[in-house]
Amino acid sequence: MDITATEVFPAQKLAARVEAVFTAPFDHFETRPADALDLTFDGIEGDFHGGVTRRSGGREPWYPRGTEIRNERQLTIIAPDELALIAQGMGLAEVKPEWIGANLLLAGLPNLSMLPAGTLLFFQNGVTLKIDGQNAPCKLSGRSIAENAKMPDHAAGSLLFPKVAKRLRGLTAWVEKPGRILAGEAVTVRVPEQWIYRA
Repeated sequence: MDITATEVFPAQKLAARVEAVFTAPFDHFETRPADALDLTFDGIEGDFHGGVTRRSGGREPWYPRGTEIRNERQLTIIAPDELALIAQGMGLAEVKPEWIGANLLLAGLPNLSMLPAGTLLFFQNGVTLKIDGQNAPCKLSGRSIAENAKMPDHAAGSLLFPKVAKRLRGLTAWVEKPGRILAGEAVTVRVPEQWIYRA
């Protein structure tokens, strides 16, 4: 194998800002606006997606459903411009962050959903989050949109969302350094070196 033939793209340093923060009650994935996010190594305390570990589901077919695994999905991060594209694709006036369980609305960062795994988000007040990867759109979120937007056919809405929102549904992340996140904070984004692996 000729390693010199692999094209390596350099690391980047970008900037963003927190437009809004949201939390989910312990028993439901839909979120609600919050004044701040208080983060520990478990994620957001009392949040639906909180915890150091979680149970595997349909996203992890290599494990029996319900297997305890590390929780790399402590937070969901989305962008306002991508939400607007999803709404347009679904023929809706808007799609609210709360409807799809978002915890952070980050503005000023082009193509947020395409940030690679390993990207670090350094928040002005000291929190660090690490990106695990893209958040694949699912029918559950689609049904939530259909119900909240009062679409006439909830089943059709739940099926449309995964098609329209592919690579636009944001990112999942976990807490590398705990603390408090407030709306309006500046965020420094460190994108690692990237390459395409070929055996």
